[in-house]
Amino acid sequence: MPEKNQVCTAEITALTSEGSGVCRVDGMAVFVPETAVGDVCEIKIVKVLKSYAYGIVEKIVTPSADRIENTCPVYKKCGGCLLRHISYEAECRTKNGIVRDAFERIGGLSPKFDTFLGAEDTEHYRNKAQYPVANIDGKAVCGFFAPRSHRLIPVTDCALQPKMFRDILDTVIAYINEKKISAYDEASNTGIVRHIYIRRGAHSGEIMVCIVVRKDISRQLSALCRQLCEKFSDVKSIIMNINDRKTNVILGDKCVTLWGNDTISDVMCGNTVEISPLSFYQVNTVQAERLYAKALEYASPKGDEVIADLYCGAGTIGLSMAKQAKKIVGVEIIPQAVENAKRNAQRNNINTADFYCGDAGEVFGKLRKKGCAPDIIVVDPPRKGCSAETIDVIAEAAPKKIVMISCNPATAARDAKLLSEKGYNVEKVCGVDLFPRTGHVECVVLMSRKK
Repeated sequence: MPEKNQVCTAEITALTSEGSGVCRVDGMAVFVPETAVGDVCEIKIVKVLKSYAYGIVEKIVTPSADRIENTCPVYKKCGGCLLRHISYEAECRTKNGIVRDAFERIGGLSPKFDTFLGAEDTEHYRNKAQYPVANIDGKAVCGFFAPRSHRLIPVTDCALQPKMFRDILDTVIAYINEKKISAYDEASNTGIVRHIYIRRGAHSGEIMVCIVVRKDISRQLSALCRQLCEKFSDVKSIIMNINDRKTNVILGDKCVTLWGNDTISDVMCGNTVEISPLSFYQVNTVQAERLYAKALEYASPKGDEVIADLYCGAGTIGLSMAKQAKKIVGVEIIPQAVENAKRNAQRNNINTADFYCGDAGEVFGKLRKKGCAPDIIVVDPPRKGCSAETIDVIAEAAPKKIVMISCNPATAARDAKLLSEKGYNVEKVCGVDLFPRTGHVECVVLMSRKK
């Protein structure tokens, strides 16, 4: 068994979903950050647990062929990207392996794995960014939290965000400092400005700027609204979100429109969609369209089916299938997202879609008792996966097909396994990279009812 502070030489043989390399020392798995498969390293053991250990690189003896030069100045400080030290081809191989491993090892399943869908653009792809604000050396700054901490790393020029986000951030931060508006301090629950939150329609170019504050300071922000409008013609909405709770949750429940529209618009899979500060919208629009196209391919509606869209958000998935279906029934727990979904259906002249607010399992269970019998169920749960109630009610509904979209292959595999035990074949899985250079990967799963 390795010992703390022991230095040894080992080869990295795999990468985890957290971006750490894996090697073996005296038969024990050791996790080593900032390494690549094929690296031979001198590793210092820093922590030993019962069945695994953690190490850090003392020296790279032989670099992996996957290694590339990192070009981000805050890569090793910021908690965003994890994989900027390896080529994108290696990243896609790693993520595809994570998806396969989840279904084969965790789920004990043997589906067909479709070709992994990597991204064409690995930089500037995000349509949304939320920057915490803090006081450092007497001035308000914004950036991102260091890994596993709430220690702010100042940065406005992030390679994953659109370039104009930097200019907007610089304008807002300069205004906050000029007007001496205090930054929020979460330890003491004092100060005013908590986050700067920006959304942009990837196709429309429309921008929303949202200032998250602890109390109403709308009068103090009026001049900022004028500055933003004069400098950035694409800004169509300026919102103040009030969050007065002592919490890590970014947004509060109350939004006040300071200037422009309450929402911005974009186009997703040919449909015009409305985006509010609180509604869910995939952060990589181009890759999300490929993800939804794969989901539509798996669902393959013929025009006469009823499709239930559970955890539907602003309705983008269900609405992307509406032209090929008889009816769409969406369920979502966030009220603002449900209102967005209803308006999105109206804007696109889709009168065959109904949306309901509430817990997916609970509301769908009630709809079933009223006669809702979908032929296809599409489910896009949060990272924790489907609730037990939702799994049960899906199986009881006995649709011909289930299409699951997931941002967590491990919970997707778990839920697919549960559904396989309730009468479904897990036929196909496709990994999709919506978040290049980070450790996240999505997948789409096709399940069909056993005959």
